Amino acid sequence: MRILVLNSGSSSVKFQILDMEDQSVLLKGIVERIGSTRAVLSYQPSEGHKISDVREVLDQDAALRLIVQTITKPELGVIASTDELDGVGHRVVHGGEEFSESVEIDERVTEAIARCAQFAPLHNPPNLRGIEVCRNLMPGTPQVAVFDTAFHNQMPARAYLYGLPLSLYRLLGIRRYGFHGTSHKYVAGRAAELLGRPLDGSKLITCHLGNGASISAIEAGVSIDTSMGFTPLEGLVMGTRCGDIDPAIVSYLMQSEKLSAREVEALMNEQSGLLGLTETTNDIREILEESERGSQAHVLALSVYTYRVKKYIGAYLSALGGTDAIVFTGGVGENAPAVRAMILDGFEYCGIEIDSELNEKNEPIVSIGTPAVLIVPTNEELAIAQDTLRVLREASANAGEVGGAERAREEIARITPNQKAQLILLWASNPDDSLAEVARKFNNRFQSSFSAEAIGTFLSEIGLLDAEAPKEEDSIHV
Repeated sequence: MRILVLNSGSSSVKFQILDMEDQSVLLKGIVERIGSTRAVLSYQPSEGHKISDVREVLDQDAALRLIVQTITKPELGVIASTDELDGVGHRVVHGGEEFSESVEIDERVTEAIARCAQFAPLHNPPNLRGIEVCRNLMPGTPQVAVFDTAFHNQMPARAYLYGLPLSLYRLLGIRRYGFHGTSHKYVAGRAAELLGRPLDGSKLITCHLGNGASISAIEAGVSIDTSMGFTPLEGLVMGTRCGDIDPAIVSYLMQSEKLSAREVEALMNEQSGLLGLTETTNDIREILEESERGSQAHVLALSVYTYRVKKYIGAYLSALGGTDAIVFTGGVGENAPAVRAMILDGFEYCGIEIDSELNEKNEPIVSIGTPAVLIVPTNEELAIAQDTLRVLREASANAGEVGGAERAREEIARITPNQKAQLILLWASNPDDSLAEVARKFNNRFQSSFSAEAIGTFLSEIGLLDAEAPKEEDSIHV
């Protein structure tokens, strides 16, 4: 199955086509500087060089039409037409309380995305426009919305409510929503694989550190708390965002500096964080270099940045009652050994200790003993494609379309030996579970999308189940 993944913004649109048989990237690219006569289209096929082209792209509609023309170019050999796509997965920033998981897009869903635009006015409208244009360009191709907020939707009320009048939550939806959910969910699954333990039996602290940054406390595969809140402004000190501050600073700035609400919002989102503290840059590489040269402003900025991360990790250790691993991801989390070392310095009292040599090499496991410290590259495009495939399979099963034995065997061929061993143990722990339930647990553990039919066929082939047609409830694809 071939899935097109789209991240539609107002000034850029990122795209990837993935072959879900082996989860490989067939083509990836981006259209940047939308709205100008000097927009840039860059793309790269799986076997080929990066190609860039400067042209006029005046709006998002034109950008998406250009992407469709590009992905169907005969010389690329990816797809001859959009009819060869099995689905389109759209990144949507805000799903509010309406969506706790990814969904196939229909009129009800688009209306809900539009309602949630009040919480993400810079993101949801271009996300929604991308959906609308794709439905016009590819009317027969199913579309799936994958929400940044969905993974955090199961947070308990004690974690998502602010200490404001409850009526503001009821009337205006003011609460903590959290973001980067697709990334946190993906790296949590990969971390559990690295640890060799089930996700639903793990406690993890995932640190997504990039220009935007957030931390999540994850228990049994569920986000129980996260650092971002009503907007992505809350939480950590970031590249240009201030993170947590005293709310009274807002009114103080408005009064003392005669700033409007929009001006204060712009200051805190675009002129603060590392950029504001250094007064020169938000690039962590430059900050590290200047710190080594003795710049006190850059040393201070780095200290503020890492201390805030350290505080959140300490809080989440308490919330979880300990952790199996601290997981670093994102551009900074994956590639800045000095930052990781500064963040975790002082956690030796609870057993967290970094091997400096492994850390310098950015190895997957950089810790000595337990809890583990892991580096897990995020892959939000793959995560979106996986969720898109899962949703479409569920829709197909619910419509009564059951795959044949040949498709089940194709799926079985993709199950690794380690996954097969874990599947056998999972089935043996609850042999009375339906195949649908076994498949759900298995896919949750490995962040995969194998069908119940494939799971049942495998268990039958090795003699654990009678080789008979599965029950109706078992034939649901998950």
